[in-house]
Amino acid sequence: MQRFISASLLAIAIAAPTHVIAQEAKPAPLADLVSKVTIPYESFKLDNGLTVLVNTDRKAPVVALSVWYGVGSKNEPKGKTGFAHLFEHLMFNGTENVPGDFFQPLQQVGATDLNGTTWFDRTNYFETVPTAALDMTLMMESDRMGHLLGAVTQAVLDNQRKVVQNEKRQGDNNPFGMVEYEQLENLYPSGHPYHHSTIGSMADLDSASLDDVKGWFKDHYGPNNAILALSGDIDLATAKAKVTKWFGDIPSGPSVKPVSAPVPTLPAPLAKTIKDQVATTRIYRMWAVPGLDNPDYLPLDLAASVLGGLASSRLDDALVRQQKVAVAVSADAEIFAQAAQFVVKADVTPGQDPAKVAAALDAAIAQFVKEGPSADEMLRAATSATAGEIRGLERTGSGSGKAPTLAEGLLYNGDPEHYRKELARIAAMKPGEVAAAMQKWLTRPAFALTVEPGARVEGGEGRGGFYTNEATGNRPAYFRDPDMQAKGAPASSVAKADRSKLPAVGELAPLDFPSIERATLKNGIPVFFARRAAVPTVAVRVSFDAGYAADPKSALGTQSLLLSLMNEGTEKLDSSALARERERLGAVISLSANTDTTSFQLDALSSNLAPSLGLLSDVVLHPALDPTELERVRTQQLAGIAAEMKNPQSLAARVLNPTLYGTQHPYAFPPSGTGDPAVVKTLSRADLAAFHARWFRPDTAQIFVVGDTTLDQVVKMLDGSFGSWKSNRMARPTKDFSVAIPAQKARVILVDRPGSPQSFIQAGKVIDAKGTDDLVTLNTANDILGGNFLGRINMNLREDKGWSYGTFNGVTAPLDRVKFQIIAPVQTDQTGAAIAEIRKQIDAFVGTKGVSAAELDWSTKGSARELPGMFETSGAVLEGLAKIVTYKRPDNYYETLAARYEKMTPAQADKDFRAKISSDSMVWVVVGDAAKVKPQLAQLGLPIEEVAEAK
Repeated sequence: MQRFISASLLAIAIAAPTHVIAQEAKPAPLADLVSKVTIPYESFKLDNGLTVLVNTDRKAPVVALSVWYGVGSKNEPKGKTGFAHLFEHLMFNGTENVPGDFFQPLQQVGATDLNGTTWFDRTNYFETVPTAALDMTLMMESDRMGHLLGAVTQAVLDNQRKVVQNEKRQGDNNPFGMVEYEQLENLYPSGHPYHHSTIGSMADLDSASLDDVKGWFKDHYGPNNAILALSGDIDLATAKAKVTKWFGDIPSGPSVKPVSAPVPTLPAPLAKTIKDQVATTRIYRMWAVPGLDNPDYLPLDLAASVLGGLASSRLDDALVRQQKVAVAVSADAEIFAQAAQFVVKADVTPGQDPAKVAAALDAAIAQFVKEGPSADEMLRAATSATAGEIRGLERTGSGSGKAPTLAEGLLYNGDPEHYRKELARIAAMKPGEVAAAMQKWLTRPAFALTVEPGARVEGGEGRGGFYTNEATGNRPAYFRDPDMQAKGAPASSVAKADRSKLPAVGELAPLDFPSIERATLKNGIPVFFARRAAVPTVAVRVSFDAGYAADPKSALGTQSLLLSLMNEGTEKLDSSALARERERLGAVISLSANTDTTSFQLDALSSNLAPSLGLLSDVVLHPALDPTELERVRTQQLAGIAAEMKNPQSLAARVLNPTLYGTQHPYAFPPSGTGDPAVVKTLSRADLAAFHARWFRPDTAQIFVVGDTTLDQVVKMLDGSFGSWKSNRMARPTKDFSVAIPAQKARVILVDRPGSPQSFIQAGKVIDAKGTDDLVTLNTANDILGGNFLGRINMNLREDKGWSYGTFNGVTAPLDRVKFQIIAPVQTDQTGAAIAEIRKQIDAFVGTKGVSAAELDWSTKGSARELPGMFETSGAVLEGLAKIVTYKRPDNYYETLAARYEKMTPAQADKDFRAKISSDSMVWVVVGDAAKVKPQLAQLGLPIEEVAEAK
């Protein structure tokens, strides 16, 4: 008998029995999980028709507001495409009683999750605010519902038209940016409400007159066409009093005429091939299928999950893992109110014949449609969906929390509790129901779209418009004249509220960051714990001192390849089995790295925590590193790098970051971490195993836990999963941050991307600061310059000039040397002018026009007041906990920030910013159409280095 075995084998020998027990533990029954998904609510309705839903959730001193209007792009008549989305923008630009940008007062009170969205069937606005700011926020929301039009001037319309058009250019400029146009135009006939994209056409946006948009508002934005959902630190009586005060005197609007949107069927199979600036061929199969108004939508949604949504999906197993003809596959039921798209896609493995891949895709779809799912596939899909709903319940607002879930159910299905009925139906659904729905809808003719690499011959700016019967000029049946007046609207009996000024903000409750508890596993791994019991979930992060900075300089991309391979099976579970086990448990295991750390994160249901931790430890400690899977993930990573070279933002980052940090500094790598394709092609299993042994070990690990458990309970589980893991005998690895960072000269690096409708600008410089430094004041000044929506650069290029959909500047915060960077996608014809404006703004900021008292006021008040809303979820607390430990901050760090913001002065902000940042020696990377932008760049007086289009 062999007496001595290696440390790694010893770890396996000791840990394996525990893992077997953990993995054999049965997950909680699906019915038990479904029963936990509940949002208690009460409701009332004002005389003007506004329906109000109220959910009380006292876990934080915040209230989420979600206003849903029953109007979207499907309501737009000929010549008015994009109106619903344009109005979403206009409604953020001030009202008769609240002039100016809506973001400013909301920023000052500490609003989080602040935004608005438009889609085919609805427009919604949402924000989460401190309880003390509820009156002010209700006044503002009611003002844009009932007192908007006096503030919609020609100047405001012209500006937001430009912003929307730049949003359209930005979307079109991305790889596969033409696909949605093709999808809608070919699946839905001319005149169908879903035939045109929500963003609309350039021509229609250009032609929108002031009278047009005002008529559109009068026709659709009355309280009787709206739902207001409130969730958080509020009760029914308070809600009724406040909502009645602010919304009660708004008169009803016209009743919006229902839209007819039948599900169309193609008369025959339709195939089309287009070219785009993409790295690999993508094959689509699409069908128009029923929406939320037809019960068949749900079995089709489950079918998509089993076919190509789950990690263990049929298509993943067949095309990616077994045949290896695709590097990525997916299936998705894109469900709307009255129709949906069932979309299947496959990215062809480089070197494979697309025709053969298409045939394999069609065969896999046909087999699944014929057979239907198995009972186990149904269980895994249902468990994954239910676990997702449970996690979503922790958030009160945003786009998918409690408030929007209630509102969406009422708007689309007439029932705020539709989500419960949906989950109950999913849990009870039989495989035969899914098979029957597929055989009914997916045996009809499909739209087969192929996107091949090449130069675009069909642009996006003139597309996405609405089409009717041009021979007769008839309007679609659902068109309604915009000047239709409200008839029979009841007179309001509610006294008019005083709107002469914004209501005062009451006393704000301070942040109460959860107490941090500590423990140590029996092998020395430290554990940091914070209890959050709002929902029955637990988040666990096993973090290692590694990150992309640990990649050998001669082997960039090593860690990305290793993490991808570790996600494809353990010594006991192959790739498919590992995916299936996660799905049965409703667990999400994410492998990721940033600059300095590598993390293995588990998001588990409390009832399934022990087996889920067993699965996590198996992934971390016992990866199979299967040679066959290695070749597959290598191909995927190489395809991913090629895709980055076609994406404007990714391409700019790949050029800028190594330029700034040189070749030998630990931070000298493409930010994605995917590395150098020449290196990725040569990495061996031994290379990856050596990295795993060197960097992933107990003495470089920390474990962070937040959720519905206790420290004692989780430590016992962690000791069973990780406590027997022994350190190897190699010296602990280090990263050499003493390497000099090269001096830079100010210049432009121009990357040619012919045909781009927009230029992507990314600029930066390494500054004399570390992430472990105190950067609070510097970041405040940065927000005022342009790190916040209200910052000078964004307001200049977006709101004043209309050259961009949005810009951003920020100070990255790795543990060592940080960089200051600017990101600015701008329309092509203003590329040079935009850079000149940004440089001008920076120079003024560090010169004579530094931080003003007013700017400091909105920035610091917002930063202080948003703290309770920032830590509403366990995920946010986990991130905060990890930062406190990693950056060696005191446990009460976040609780001290409000006082620091209150004491900050403009002089301090100016001093900190000017000591670190200027426009001198900044490197500007521009990805755009060189023929059009180079003459503009030549006027900047900076040297220009040209880079040919990435192949």
